[in-house]
Order: sequence, then structure tokens, then C-alpha cells
Amino acid sequence: MVGYDPEAKCVSTVEAAAAGSASGLVTRVLVSPLDVIKIRFQLQIEQLSSRNPGAKYHGILQAVRCIFQEEGLVAFWKGHVPAQFLSVGYGAVQFMAFESLTKLVHITTSYNARDSFVHFVCGGLAACTATVAVQPVDTLRTRFAAQGEPKIYRNLRHAVVTMYQTEGPRTFYRGLTPTIIAIFPYAGLQFSFYNILQQFSEWAIPAEGKKGGNIKNLVCGSCAGIISKTLTYPFDLFKKRLQVGGFEHARAAFGQVRMYRGLLDCIRQIMREEGPGGFFKGLSPSLLKAAVSTGLVFFWYELFCSLLCALKNTDSTARKEG
Repeated sequence: MVGYDPEAKCVSTVEAAAAGSASGLVTRVLVSPLDVIKIRFQLQIEQLSSRNPGAKYHGILQAVRCIFQEEGLVAFWKGHVPAQFLSVGYGAVQFMAFESLTKLVHITTSYNARDSFVHFVCGGLAACTATVAVQPVDTLRTRFAAQGEPKIYRNLRHAVVTMYQTEGPRTFYRGLTPTIIAIFPYAGLQFSFYNILQQFSEWAIPAEGKKGGNIKNLVCGSCAGIISKTLTYPFDLFKKRLQVGGFEHARAAFGQVRMYRGLLDCIRQIMREEGPGGFFKGLSPSLLKAAVSTGLVFFWYELFCSLLCALKNTDSTARKEG
């Protein structure tokens, strides 16, 4: 179902957007705690180690206990409202653009819409389009997930007004450069590896074992998420560091803070102070999140598309019988 298939003209562009939105919404609810932990790890200057007395967080389980004890269970869903806007909007734009682009390639070029290279390019372009559309919401989500107690922002409206008045409209697009640089290969690899793994499973799994299609989608999506996230992870970290620029006072309770003049200055400072390992802080919860979220996004997207197709076929059959 992912990508234009001339042999299965079932899901329209609008329906792809609806399925993408629904998959993003359901997935976000389930992976929000992992996202909060990942962001906390990415923003910590100190080494993620129990041997470092200045480090607030040094492991996933320790971070879970610490956040739960200090901020309560709801802390794992901090920034959930802007995160849901992000997931719903991103899912809709990404899958709508991806379906449209793969269809355009199939119609106007000699390339096959099911080709892995086509999925890489179209997936990257679709993600860039979606990223530009939802970047302000992503910045808000990061600010909410990053702030400790007492809160700087009381709610979404207060955050938008405060950021606009004190930092100007450009603050909503902080970290856009590394995001765009990273999102094209990340999303492109997601879609292409998902396509490759799906084709491999078709070849490897006997015909009688292909009934569990939904589980196969989940596994293929999870593997694609792990591969793509590992290859592009540092840029996600740069984005998070840049997004909290001008927000340093709210990070004081978590340890050291840094100010960065831009992407290159961010890279230089991390390399100088934290070493090469600093580029991969938070990788473990990020990989866990990537495996879960990417697997679930493709799983739910395929499932919702299948349901939409089934509904359309039922309506079509009913009309014919009527």
C-alpha cells in the first residue's frame, strides 16, 4: 500500500493523507515517553554515565525513575498536544506527498514506482515538504519536553505568544537547516529499506506463511527505522540543541547549558567538549523509539489503507447490487 501501485488503484491522495494522519496520531500516543527521554538525553551536556557526578541522566531505566519521581507520570507526555499536531500534520503531508510523487514518477518517467531508488528520492522529498510544514510545532514540542519544574510555558497558547514576543517569528524555525539536511536521507532510507524488506519478505516467506501481513509490515518498518536512524542520528541531535536556543534558563535544573551561533558552531562545540560520542547521545532510546514508531507508522498506515479499500469495495458492491 505504501507508494503508488498501478496494479492496485485503491487509495486516493486524500485517503492517503487521512491514513497518514491516523497512523501518526495513534503512534504518537504510544511512543511519547521514549521521545521525552530521547530529548532529555540529547540536550544533556554532561556525559551519559553513572561515573559522572554532574550527569542528571545516565541510562534509560534511571531516567524513567528520575522523571517519574521528580515530575510524575504525566511528564512522559510533556508537549503531547503540540506533538500530536506534529504527528498528525506530518503524517498527512508526508504520505500524501509520497503517494503523489511516486504516481508522478510512474506516469512521467520510465522508472517503476515500486523501485527502491524511486522510494528513496520520493520519500526524502515528501519528508522535506512535511518538515517545513510542521517545523514550528516541532520546536514547540521540543521546548515543552525539555522544560523542567517550575514550567516556563503554562500551555500551548502561552508558549506561542511568549516565544513570538521575546524571540521573534524566526524562533519557530530554529534547527530547520540540520533537520532538512538529515530528513531527506533519513526518510528516504526509511521508505527504500521498507520497500526492500517487503520485497525480500515476499521472496523469503512461503505463500502459506504470508497471512500475517500486518506483523510483516510492523517488522519491516521497525528494521527500516533502526537502519535509517543510526545513519542520520547526529543531525537529529544538532536540531534539538539548536531548537532550545534562547531557552537556556529553563534548562538550568538539568545541568550545564550551551549557546550555539548556528549549525557549524554547534558541531564544533560538541566535538570539542563532548567528543565524537557526543554526537550520539540518546542513541539507545532513539533507536528504540525509531524501531517502535517507524514500525507502528507503517503498520497503522497499511492497516488504515486496507480498511479504506475494504469500505470502498463494500460500497461499490452494495451499489451494484442495489
